[in-house]
This record gives sequence, C-alpha cells and structure tokens, in this order.
Amino acid sequence: MSFSTLGLPASIIKAVDELGYHTATTIQKKAIPVILSGKNVVAAAHTGTGKTASFVLPMLALLDNGKSVRGKRIRALILAPTRELAIQIEASIQQYAKHVSLTSMAMYGGVDIETQKQQLIWGVDILVATPGRLLDMAHQRAFHFDELTMLVIDEADRMLDMGFIDDINKIIERLPTQRQNLLFSATISDEIRCLAKRSMENPTEITIESNKTAKPKITQWLVTVDKDKKSALLSHLIQTYQWQQALIFIETKHGAAKLVSQLAKRDIKAECIHSGRTQAIREKILADFKAGKIQMLVATGIAARGIDIGNLTRVINYDLPAQADEYIHRIGRTGRAGARGEAISLVSKDNFRELCAIESRLGHVLARKTFDEFPVKKTVPISVLNYVPKAKR
Repeated sequence: MSFSTLGLPASIIKAVDELGYHTATTIQKKAIPVILSGKNVVAAAHTGTGKTASFVLPMLALLDNGKSVRGKRIRALILAPTRELAIQIEASIQQYAKHVSLTSMAMYGGVDIETQKQQLIWGVDILVATPGRLLDMAHQRAFHFDELTMLVIDEADRMLDMGFIDDINKIIERLPTQRQNLLFSATISDEIRCLAKRSMENPTEITIESNKTAKPKITQWLVTVDKDKKSALLSHLIQTYQWQQALIFIETKHGAAKLVSQLAKRDIKAECIHSGRTQAIREKILADFKAGKIQMLVATGIAARGIDIGNLTRVINYDLPAQADEYIHRIGRTGRAGARGEAISLVSKDNFRELCAIESRLGHVLARKTFDEFPVKKTVPISVLNYVPKAKR
C-alpha cells in the first residue's frame, strides 16, 4: 500500500517519496488513518517496523493547518526515554517536514539548558523531550502547555522499565485535558494499559505482530564460552568472519571500557557509549560509527536505546540481558525494515537462567556453534523451554 492511499497531504507524501519510501509498513497502514481521524491510539510495534513515521506523518498533517505557534508554547509533545531516541525522532521530523512550515526541537539533559531555553522563546510546533529535562524546563517556566493538542508517549515499555512513570504522570497532570493521545510500545503489558487508561479515553488498540517470536529475518545463534575467554572469543569471531561492523551489548560501564581496551590490543577499532559519557562524546561516537569510522560499538543497554542505524547487519550480546524482552529489543537493532540481520550471543554457564528465559520467550532453542580454539570447561546445559528458576517454583 502506498502512502498516497492513507489520507496524507501531498506535501508530506512528496517528502516521504524523496526519502525513497514508497510502500507503507503494516503499522503505518493501520495507525496513520486512525490518527488522522483524531482518535487516541495505543499501538504495539517492535523497533524497525516504521513506527516513528506512523505517528510523525499524521502529526505533521494535523498540525499543518495554518495556525502559528506563540512564544514559549508547544503544539505537540513527543516523550522519549533517552537522549539518543529524542535526537533520532527529531531528525525524522526534520526530514518529513521538508515541505511544510512547522518547527521542531529535541530537548534532553546533558547539554546546556540555557541554549534550549533560547530555542523555546519563539515557540515550537513539535517538541521531542526526555521526561526529566522536560519537567525541569516546565518548573522554570521556559514554556507553557496551554496550546498543546497532541501527546505521544514513545517506547512506553522502556519508559516504565527506566522508572519514568512518576515523571510521566506529573507531565500528564500539566497538559490540557482536550488533546489527542498516542502511545507506542514494543509490548502492551498490564502496566501499559494502566498508563493508557490514566492518559486517554477510548483508545484504538493496534497490535502489529506477535510478541512471541523475534523477527524472522534475523539469524540468531550463540557460542558457549568460559567467562574469562569472552573477549578473546569475540576478537576471534570478528577476525575469522571479517566482520566490518557490529553493535555489541554489555551490562556495565566498567565492562564496556575494559572490552574496548581488550579489542584495541588485538587491532580492532572499537568505542563505547554509556550513561557516564557526555552527550557530546556519545553523539560524536554514534556519528563515527554510522559513517563506518568505528568498527565495533560497545554499548550498555540503556545507552543503546534509540540507536537507529539503517544498515546495521549484526548485533552481539557480549552479556545476556537480565530480562528476555530486552533481548528482543537488542536484536531489533538489526534486520530493520525487512533487511536481513544477525544476532550472536556469547553465553557462559552463569548465564543459563537468562538463556532459558530468552529461549522460552522466543519459543525455540537458539542454534549453537563451537570453535575448537575455545574448548569450554564449564558446560552450558541445553535449555529447557519451560524452565522456572528455583525461587519461583
């Protein structure tokens, strides 16, 4: 289905066409007409399914109505869990709004607050913001909500995981009661439904794909390895398979810095991003990674949220995440928009519980590969799909 059949105006269709997007994804086909009709929406769509465009495109269409924004006012608010995702969404808005007269900005912590205040003086049509910085600016009366007509809560599941629920509730309390509400999440849990109930009336619920399986075009496999051999194995895989680029997930900031150092000793160019690095450094590293100047990007889970690299072919779980849903989010960084991707996990014996949870979530056991150069002393058992940790039995 083409975008011209969804009810979008010619100015927006022209921008989409110039970007090379000619066929709408499933979430776009289902969500855009409903949003254009003015209804509230709760949508479940995984990363890489085109969900940003599914709310940005109709938002631009609805706001491009000849009205001008007043000073220190915003007409639409998009809440995002991380700085990276806020920057990514605002960049998409800039592209899609090429042929309409609407303004936007991304607002997040870690940068000079006075510069952001200056941007708000003349008002902004669309503000993309992280919850903490938004509340800080609202408390300082840097802008006002009285002309807001649309609210989008993006990555709602991640918002709750990161403990933003109180901030979101405080923000909602400040907003005009008459507004259109859109909530997008990778999964729709009971907590998400409670948030939707508090923030909107009679929403249309849209679920795009079963959350029981990972994306079929992502090839997933694992290597069992003793914990002290992980960095050596990773280096071996990179060099043996001649991987040109990969996003590597790790659990701790200290571990990320240590792994970068270990890879460098083996002539593998890597960098790391985590919450302890400044926003300027993180943005520079991401830009270099996207440009191919950095082979390997090591990232903690929270820091990597919102990373959007269209042609990323490979994700590596150096550490398995504690939550199975986080594994789904991680591998969703690759195989985007129908492209093929690969997800590799390095699994030691003390990861068995996490592995069982992930494979139960997927509904199948992950393929295993072995390498003669790395014999395993502490064997990782074959997973049991209905495995329940002893504490929960």
